[in-house]
Amino acid sequence: MNVLPRATSTMTPHTGASRLVSIANFAEFAGENWPATVMVDSSPQVLHAKQGRTISLWTLTDHDGKTLRLYLKRHFVLPRSQGLLARLLPLLAWSPGLQEWHNLTWAMANNIPVARPIAAGEFRGPWGRLQSFLAVEELANQLPLHEAIPLAFRSLSCEEFAKWKRGLVRELARLSRELHRRSAFHKDLYLCHFYLPEAECVRVPDTFENRVSMIDFHRLARHRIGKLWYQVKDLGQLLFSTNGVAGITNRDRVRFWKLYREGNWHDASPPREWIRNAVLRKWKLYSRHNEKHAN
Repeated sequence: MNVLPRATSTMTPHTGASRLVSIANFAEFAGENWPATVMVDSSPQVLHAKQGRTISLWTLTDHDGKTLRLYLKRHFVLPRSQGLLARLLPLLAWSPGLQEWHNLTWAMANNIPVARPIAAGEFRGPWGRLQSFLAVEELANQLPLHEAIPLAFRSLSCEEFAKWKRGLVRELARLSRELHRRSAFHKDLYLCHFYLPEAECVRVPDTFENRVSMIDFHRLARHRIGKLWYQVKDLGQLLFSTNGVAGITNRDRVRFWKLYREGNWHDASPPREWIRNAVLRKWKLYSRHNEKHAN
């Protein structure tokens, strides 16, 4: 079970120039002045940079020598319309950093394993300028499933791998179902956003439940209206991401579908054949789009 982060929140008096949340002892690792330096600190190792945002590996150490390894997402340039709305309605989360923090804490409260959020915030400047950040704890010694599955395929015997896949597919179906039955949709539901400890790829665990973690909740949203559209999109994305992954077969895809449809939560939804066909069409659409851009 996830342990919710004990968060503290601060806001600059009168001006509302910043809104920050963090676990209670974060300053012991990052220093008391971390709000003033988090957006300008050059020590985090940049792993990815694109269009005014970066993802970095940030290693912090407290006075006792304890280490905290984080993935730091920083958004340096955000739409000014969001910045103006943040000024008008300062108690709402208008930036990607704070939005993902709330999504991750919601997931943890609903027993969905995720990377633990450590700190987040947004900084509101004049004329609608807006920046934000999010720091999440590294999933140490874990692999995304598009790498974990081929590793297990190479490491286990045929009988072991078949049993290993059955357990993993059951857990993927459970996690997807737990999101969707709450009308929550990931909107980036690809294999690369599920992580598994590397040690679980060379043996068959007793259970996979709560051993698979999810990441990248910045687009997560709950929809009561139009939820069927988002359900089909999520499942189509997950199905598409299995293309070309060593060890995955059509039998695994069929097993996922049967397990996903377990329970009574979907009784009010359209016939399962209708949803299945819609998901297959979405899968083919993603595949054609990918082939077109690859060519």
